[in-house]
Amino acid sequence: MFRFTLAIATASGRRRITTPTLSTPILATHSSASRPVLRLQRQNIFLNYYHTSKMSTVGPVVALSHGGGPMPILGDPGHDSIIYSLKNRVPKILKLGTPEQPRAIVVVTAHWSTAKPTISSAASHNLLYDYYGFPPESYQLQYPAPGSPEIARELHDALATEGLASELDDERGWDHGVFIPLLLVNPKADIPIVQLSVLESEDPEQHIRMGKALARLRASNVAIIGSGFASFHNLGIMRALSRASASQQAEFRAASDEWNGALTGAASKEDVSERWRTLEGWRKFPHADMMHPPQGGEHFMPLLVCAGASMEGEQTRRYADEFVGVEINTYYWGAETVA
Repeated sequence: MFRFTLAIATASGRRRITTPTLSTPILATHSSASRPVLRLQRQNIFLNYYHTSKMSTVGPVVALSHGGGPMPILGDPGHDSIIYSLKNRVPKILKLGTPEQPRAIVVVTAHWSTAKPTISSAASHNLLYDYYGFPPESYQLQYPAPGSPEIARELHDALATEGLASELDDERGWDHGVFIPLLLVNPKADIPIVQLSVLESEDPEQHIRMGKALARLRASNVAIIGSGFASFHNLGIMRALSRASASQQAEFRAASDEWNGALTGAASKEDVSERWRTLEGWRKFPHADMMHPPQGGEHFMPLLVCAGASMEGEQTRRYADEFVGVEINTYYWGAETVA
């Protein structure tokens, strides 16, 4: 019997596999007559594997900014940039409308904080209108995409493999971190959705591990969306900026740019282990506590999960939106650059 290792180039970088033991015996001979047979068998195995690999699509990962409450759906002019990206850029990242569109999407939502990772697990879920004081039509929105108990169970098992105990929840509705962006990203609502919580502890290492678990699902073309606001989520400052003077806005913009530069540098590390290690120390980045108040970093956590789901050899890509006068970054992996 004969085994050998192949180096295969895939969407997630090069990886090595060892073939199963061949059922056809290969003669233990070094004669020139036997070499073409050996080469042919190796070539056939390579071609068969390469064909299978090409047929398997790795799900993309995107840590997007979902805007304020239902405002993107209500057409708020202050959200124009975010609305454009959700309608045009994110569908391209997800390859919607192509043969490679994901078979399901896991959405990590900043609006569900729990003691342990919790997974929506029903075949369908109602919507949770977890915002207040908006026009009546914002409480009539519907997003009738199916859930997926099967994917929920896969995720539960994958988290266990990473040493994380999780819970399945077939009752809680999908919050606005799920349905608001998806109404713009995929209004057809034809792809199954599974919602995943972030952790109350805001422990960076555990969120990275959650992402490592999600990477296992990517291999079967499950896409990952981190729905948060990684660049900036401080409601007090957001409100103050709306009435700040030009000089005050410029001062804050300078601080925001410094913070975003450090964040982008960390998220863009080529070595994935270094990327994770650097992002785990995000609270030490300049102005971190201004951009996300202490114990108020839930809108940063989806990015940590998404970074954890990124794979060796995948380039970090980014696009920027404008919101309240500052740059709001979306980071993504496993997709080509979008304009």
